[in-house]
Amino acid sequence: MADTENGRQPPDTRSIRSIRTVSSSHIDDESSLGSDSEINGFTSDRQTDKYGFIGGAQQYTEASAKDVPPEVLRQREVKWLDMLSHWDKWMIKRFNKVRLRCQKGIPPSLRGRAWLYLSGGKMKKEQNQGKFQELDSEPGDPKWLDTIEKDLHRQFPFHEMFVSRGRTRVRLSDVTRHDMPKSCLTINLCVTVDVLTVHRQQDLFRVLKAYTLYRPEEGYCQAQAPIAAVLLMHMPAEDAFWGLVQICEKYLPGYYSPGLEAIQLDGEILFALLRRVSPLAFRHLEKHKIDPIFYMTEWFMCAFSRTLPWASVLRVWDMFLCDGVKIIFRVGLVLLKCMLGTREKLKACQGQYETMELLRAIEPRYMQEGFLVREILEVPVTARDVERENHTQLKRWKKNRGELNFKSPPRMHGARLIMLAEPPRRQDLRQNPTILLEMPPPASQLKKGKEEKKSKKKKSMKKSKPIEEIPNPYSLPTDPPPPPPPTDPPAPPTDPPAPPTDPPAPPTDPPAPPTDPPAPPPVWDIGDFFASGCKEFVVNCYLDDLRKPANSFLIVQQAESCSC
Repeated sequence: MADTENGRQPPDTRSIRSIRTVSSSHIDDESSLGSDSEINGFTSDRQTDKYGFIGGAQQYTEASAKDVPPEVLRQREVKWLDMLSHWDKWMIKRFNKVRLRCQKGIPPSLRGRAWLYLSGGKMKKEQNQGKFQELDSEPGDPKWLDTIEKDLHRQFPFHEMFVSRGRTRVRLSDVTRHDMPKSCLTINLCVTVDVLTVHRQQDLFRVLKAYTLYRPEEGYCQAQAPIAAVLLMHMPAEDAFWGLVQICEKYLPGYYSPGLEAIQLDGEILFALLRRVSPLAFRHLEKHKIDPIFYMTEWFMCAFSRTLPWASVLRVWDMFLCDGVKIIFRVGLVLLKCMLGTREKLKACQGQYETMELLRAIEPRYMQEGFLVREILEVPVTARDVERENHTQLKRWKKNRGELNFKSPPRMHGARLIMLAEPPRRQDLRQNPTILLEMPPPASQLKKGKEEKKSKKKKSMKKSKPIEEIPNPYSLPTDPPPPPPPTDPPAPPTDPPAPPTDPPAPPTDPPAPPTDPPAPPPVWDIGDFFASGCKEFVVNCYLDDLRKPANSFLIVQQAESCSC
């Protein structure tokens, strides 16, 4: 599983999996031309389970899955949306709450987004905009392309995202085959071509090829394919690429490097931790000289994605991306303890072969979601224990085998340490929703809103004050004169008036007739004031004609307070 192969495949044959020639008399015989899924007993008519596996593959049963009630799921979704909106604050101040919610299980609708935030892939993606597109556009190293292509159909072949949907029949003359003799073109033959009709297989190829270009010193390892496939089931290709980068560099550094020294070192760490968790299983494995590399390689390198039922895989990954590799160690310890931790179990495996067969066929009851998660949380193994044992085993490795050939970066135990090591910017954590829905408010809320608006209008009408009229400083002669300003009322008399002594004299002459109206104030041209050098004056002026532009000449109607 962990060995790597070199090979090369021409680019024009990537979409063709196999070519078979059939006689024209057997064209209608479908039984001999089934797809890979049909050959293995899975047809497209079989129903898929809730996770997308055809015919209940990946050991899914209703009893093994712990279904969450819909109302509880909705509440968890609201809580996770709030956490993702303020991710940096939750990770720094309330990480224990984040851990608890990961242990309960991430809601399926938000699992892909949460995994990207937990692993740090979101920050990595935002800081390397356009990097994946650049790697995707490059042709890639030919020595890895053939190996990647061969592994595509092996990754979850019964999942609806990766299964081959069937074969396409074409005429032999329509297929360019330079290695066929020309005489074959005259025979009435057909060929059946397996075409990669599922885009997820193409995305898997893109992600794995991009990683070989991103880390050419590591290249490609077959165990990376199931890791990338699990990520692609929950997120787009670019997000899956950065998630794979974080898992390979932060969570499992050195696992996929040449020599596989890191996985061997972790095997020794697992064996040392087993002495404390299950001494009986430790003594049995030590007695029969069964090295950990024989049974834990696929467990650790694939993060149990090819071992456990799918419901358990998702729960393990939720905790693994939150708390780091200690979860992988705990799962391995639980399986070893359950299968080899009692004397009754050991009676059935008296030798090395029987023990290996027992570990390859783990009982389903030990892998059920509820049981497994409960046992994982009870295993007394912390990140400090893993690091302490890692230091011990590394010293022993150097003493017996010398220095490591490939020095991997330090391992990060969980999402919080990854975030603290590389603090993200606020814009790196900004969510980019793909679908925006504007839901109309219910009728009751509409009525309440209308009533509130009406009440606000009434209040504003009651509180409104009368608008005071401001006199126009540039009034026309035809405008009515402004009302006189209000004066103070006369003070009340303090002393009563003296009584009149003499009656008033009668008028002797009638009033004089009205004379001519007073002459209007003199009108001067405003240029007279400027010519005389007058600088302190107050004028009331008006435009001679309102229809003229604003730069028309002004007529001075009245001048006051002129010192000249």
